[in-house]
Amino acid sequence: MASVSPVHTGKSGRHPLTIEGLPIFLVFLAIIVALMAIAPNAFLGYRTYLSIIVNYQPAIICALGLTLVIAAGEIDLAFPAILTLTSLVFAAFYRFDIVIWMQAPMTWLGLLHENMTPAELASIQSWICWLGLIAAIGAGAFAGWIAGLLVAWLGIPSIIATLALSFVWRGLAVFLADGKQFALRGFSETALWDVTTGRVFTGLFNTSGVVLRKPDGVPMQMLYGLAIAIFLWFVLNRHRFGESLLFIGDNANVARVLGIDVRTSRVKLFTLMGTLAGIAGVFLTTETENFTTTQGQSSLLIVIAAVFIGARRSSAVPAPSSAVISACSSSRCCRWVWSRPISAARLPIWSSVSSSSRPSSCTCWSRNRSA
Repeated sequence: MASVSPVHTGKSGRHPLTIEGLPIFLVFLAIIVALMAIAPNAFLGYRTYLSIIVNYQPAIICALGLTLVIAAGEIDLAFPAILTLTSLVFAAFYRFDIVIWMQAPMTWLGLLHENMTPAELASIQSWICWLGLIAAIGAGAFAGWIAGLLVAWLGIPSIIATLALSFVWRGLAVFLADGKQFALRGFSETALWDVTTGRVFTGLFNTSGVVLRKPDGVPMQMLYGLAIAIFLWFVLNRHRFGESLLFIGDNANVARVLGIDVRTSRVKLFTLMGTLAGIAGVFLTTETENFTTTQGQSSLLIVIAAVFIGARRSSAVPAPSSAVISACSSSRCCRWVWSRPISAARLPIWSSVSSSSRPSSCTCWSRNRSA
């Protein structure tokens, strides 16, 4: 029997630049090196990077959720307003003594009275902030659920539904806050501050001779952000819900033929996005220990840019370097963000604007089935 020799195609192996995420990382690394050379006093010190991790952690968490939304062929423009609303809910629970619509129920429960001492107030704030955490995340989930109902059951395009809801939630936050801002005095003395905003591994950083409001260390938000990123990666790549989102993003009609409940999946998707926005709102408020009605307004374009820069085309061509540089510049040229690389066939964002037909990776499958 004659032996069959393997056929050589002439390809020596996989090109390194086709590795998912590597081109974007190389551009990011080149920018960091250039900044270190231009401004060594700022970008050779670790405090710059710690500050960036802390300041952009809410945007990172929102970007994680928006990645799934984009993968499903939808868009969410309401998360900055949800971030503001959930920040207000958390701050209102902690500062129940000055928030008008919190004073009546707290008085009825006997937790608020005229002769309350600062010690009594601090004692109640130490545990009621945990209720505020739950209420804020729940408010975010409810806001996302409303968006999911409008998109999935009423058939309103997600770009229109979420844009309209962004005005509703932000207006509601301004109304409930009465246009005021709240300072969370004494919050750094609570156990919740250590859990959500504390610093770990502080012994690794040299702080001798420097007076700091908060100690140098790895922020807890970073650890939570990594945990959420890993969890959502498994959801998108190893769970039935993630596969359903990818099928819906490719072609919702084919997904229905395959037995996927498209409506329920979309409602769950926007509810998850609202929940993550609620978590981001809590982190933003606990870190700044303050609430303002303008919180989260500047995060929309930053988050959207982070998600789309993390995507790549189906031919493994990286995103344009100009987009990377402009997005990094808008975030002080240093942003850590996780987003699953999404092919162009799985990134039909124009489906949120128009319901017309679009290219789909499932087109060949549907042709074969109809044939």
